[in-house]
Amino acid sequence: MEYNIKSLVIGLDLGGTNSVFGIVDGDGEIIATTSIKTQTFQRVEQYVEESVKAVMQIVEQVGGMEKIRALGIGAPCGNYYKGTIENAANLVWAKGIVPLADMFAEKLGIPVAITNDANAAAMGEMKYGAAVGMKNFVELTLGTGVGSGIVANGQLIYGCDGFAGELGHMIVETDGRPCGCGRKGCLEQYTSATGIVRMANTLLNTTDRPSALRNVQYVSAKEVFDAAKQGDELAAEIVDRHGKCLGKALAQIACVVDPEVFVIGGGVSKAGTIITDTTEKYFKEYAFHACKNTKFTLATLGNDAGMYGGACAIMND
Repeated sequence: MEYNIKSLVIGLDLGGTNSVFGIVDGDGEIIATTSIKTQTFQRVEQYVEESVKAVMQIVEQVGGMEKIRALGIGAPCGNYYKGTIENAANLVWAKGIVPLADMFAEKLGIPVAITNDANAAAMGEMKYGAAVGMKNFVELTLGTGVGSGIVANGQLIYGCDGFAGELGHMIVETDGRPCGCGRKGCLEQYTSATGIVRMANTLLNTTDRPSALRNVQYVSAKEVFDAAKQGDELAAEIVDRHGKCLGKALAQIACVVDPEVFVIGGGVSKAGTIITDTTEKYFKEYAFHACKNTKFTLATLGNDAGMYGGACAIMND
């Protein structure tokens, strides 16, 4: 297939485990992909070098760098304003402030933009996924942690320092569970996959209630939701607690941004409508009356959200 000069962009979903690169055309089709292991490297220079080698393999498939307009990156702790990754606790090669956009731009010779991974997911859903046509919504990514992107009047909200939308670090429990950010009681400690597993293990270890989860050696969030769908009472209680905590927190957010919809993505969202239904139930219980029309839906881009979002970050630059 022939592509117009400078018609393609590269989207990078830079995750804690894998870095996935996708070449995206003007119609929003991912036409080539590749990946490397993110944590294989101890130094950022090594990471960039191996990333460029991997990228060049798929670039050649579409006719070379003369067809590539830019690279967009969605990454943990990505700062859109500065093109940096800042104090990313889960990236061994990204301690302190890392000028990743400039490093890639120097190697590839094309413009590069970077944004927070949850912001990237929000942009991807707005252009290609569940939020197409929407100008006011909040995207939540429920995974190992909780990320979010806020879109108001059709614009992603970055805030003064580029880190607006850290809803996972709202304090929802005074003196609650310790969080990796150094504080206690953050939302992600209760509503992420990690938080769900912790809640399950607490109930299993402090009660003698029967549950299919007792037959599982290492409980996962998926197993909790699967058991709840099968009528397991203890698992159903965990799901209910999860929905109550998330719904109550989002009711407070709705007072601030008045979104049309909350889009729920990330690995936990694969459980399906059991999450949105339970969360929406409690949201309506706690929401200010003028915000109760806000809807809930599942993200649709799945594992491609990061690549699409990275591409959107540079398209909008």
